[in-house]
Amino acid sequence: MCRPTYFTVSYEINPWMHPSVPTDTAKAVAQWQELYDTYVRLGHRIELIDPLEGLPDMVYAANGALVSDGVVYTAKFTYPERMAEGPAYAEWFAERGYRVHTAAETNEGEGDILTVGDLVLAGTGFRTSTAAHKELQEVIGKPVISLTLVDPRFYHLDTALMVLSDTEIAYYPAAFSDGSRRVLERLFPDAVIATEDDAVVLGLNGVSDGRHVIHNPRATHLAAALAERGFEPIGIDTSELLKGGGGAKCCTLELRAAVDAAEVPSAPVAVPQAV
Repeated sequence: MCRPTYFTVSYEINPWMHPSVPTDTAKAVAQWQELYDTYVRLGHRIELIDPLEGLPDMVYAANGALVSDGVVYTAKFTYPERMAEGPAYAEWFAERGYRVHTAAETNEGEGDILTVGDLVLAGTGFRTSTAAHKELQEVIGKPVISLTLVDPRFYHLDTALMVLSDTEIAYYPAAFSDGSRRVLERLFPDAVIATEDDAVVLGLNGVSDGRHVIHNPRATHLAAALAERGFEPIGIDTSELLKGGGGAKCCTLELRAAVDAAEVPSAPVAVPQAV
């Protein structure tokens, strides 16, 4: 994770961002800290990356890379305002012994690339190219399923779909093209279906460890549906960070270690913060 020390909304690169609306950095830090503390309370280990001045969106650690079996596929951001984040995260991983593959194709890490067991779901339509999906499959050797996003409000896959376990997901169907919806219906016939009310507060931008699901507390229908499935919903307010277009998942990059634990450090969750 990365502490939002320099968080603000000074530019506009998604429909959630409005520079004319004031941001409260102290409130963003406090909300982020609650998220961090919740992970610790649940028994997760957190790795932190130092925030860099001039990169207010660095708090959205999920966008910084994808880590699969100890291999890091770096982010290559679409907008120039965020391009420096990719090398910053890549350097952090390289210093810690991860095998880093520098992406040639445009992608925004776990913002658009989500792992479900041995399958990878990859979004496209706004930020990540389908060429990146092909490149990623060659790098990690796992099936990569392309899904097309069609609603600008859900510009990243992790705003429209949440991984609940190695076999379960929740998603908002209207965020996807017709063909992509049919793919999701085939792959996950028992998925939790989010309502528009859940989706428009980025309720699907949550994090599950297979039991506990951290989500926006305003996503009440989603929380009830998850509880019915046996999950334990935990509402964490990230309303200030929502002004930049992100929630709990955006703030959380998962570190999936290699099979040989001696090769790379092991940690179930990574969240940026100042050390």
